[in-house]
Amino acid sequence: MTPREKRIAGFVAFGALVVAVAVFPAFVSDFKAREWAYVGIYLIALLGLNMLTGYTGQISLGHGAFMAIGGYTTAILMAGNEQFGGPISGGMKDIYTLPLAGLVAGAVGLAFGLPALRLSGLYLALATFAVAVAMPSTARRFAEWTGGGQGIQLSGLPELTGGSVEDVDILGLSLSPNRWLYYLSWSIALVAYAVAWLVLRGRTGRAFRAVRDSETAAISSGVSLARYKTLAFGISAAFAGVAGGLFALGTASVSPDVFPITLSIFLLVGVVVGGLGGLSGLVFGAIVITFLPLWAQGQDLGSLLPQGIVEETQKPGGSSIVFGVVLILLMFVLPNGVSGLFRRAGQAIAKRRYARSE
Repeated sequence: MTPREKRIAGFVAFGALVVAVAVFPAFVSDFKAREWAYVGIYLIALLGLNMLTGYTGQISLGHGAFMAIGGYTTAILMAGNEQFGGPISGGMKDIYTLPLAGLVAGAVGLAFGLPALRLSGLYLALATFAVAVAMPSTARRFAEWTGGGQGIQLSGLPELTGGSVEDVDILGLSLSPNRWLYYLSWSIALVAYAVAWLVLRGRTGRAFRAVRDSETAAISSGVSLARYKTLAFGISAAFAGVAGGLFALGTASVSPDVFPITLSIFLLVGVVVGGLGGLSGLVFGAIVITFLPLWAQGQDLGSLLPQGIVEETQKPGGSSIVFGVVLILLMFVLPNGVSGLFRRAGQAIAKRRYARSE
């Protein structure tokens, strides 16, 4: 396929995704719409993480911490922390907190990216993982800001749209709180997808890929490693912060248990399944990390497994074994992720067309 044909195919695929997102809630239950809202939330975080790891080559095992920063920012701006002795009274509408959640998390990402310039490979991965490990303890330590182990509750607040379990009126449509969360999450996810595509197709994206492929060659080409590595951390953390703010709205609370250490691992799993260095497969990565834990417990599609396997998954530790086995099989079948599968399909079509033209 020529570059022009690839762009046209990409626009058509994105348009199809927009249409599918718009009509999908009409075919699923209200509860399922809420579950699929989390797919959109995870997609936002995966877009940012893939820009950092897939396109810049900087491995991060701490993006759950950046989601937590965004989640706590949203919660504090909505509910305040006066009840814990903090200085913020809250009262901001939930939607307006999301850009600020991205800005705060992005600023922290930029700050972390500066000292991380000295690290690479497994050393950088270990440093980011340390951030994820420290985040729950940090939240408990600064209880006057975060509410400690109890966290901050958002349910019932007037600032939470749909928090009173009433329908939400948007553009003349009456949406249940779950469907409102679905459309909010996916609207932001589609915008984030477009922003990521625009960033990566331009000069910044070329610089990111140059840093990933060869730092020496990138420097010789005039690419500033410090600038683009730090920028990648900042943009990636900002995406995670917005996702964390949406996650807080979905759970209607924030606490150390809402953003566990395993969240960072799941995000990296989603990026690998979706395909490093590609955007097209990240939707599938988000689906995997949203639903695979449920399927591994014998729920939803997992209930279609033979009864003996379902019984085993419901035993202590059984779901974790199934989860691990499925991931291993996915890596064997899709070693380059879903994006790699799409690339191979495009190459096969191009070869067939070339053979016919001769």
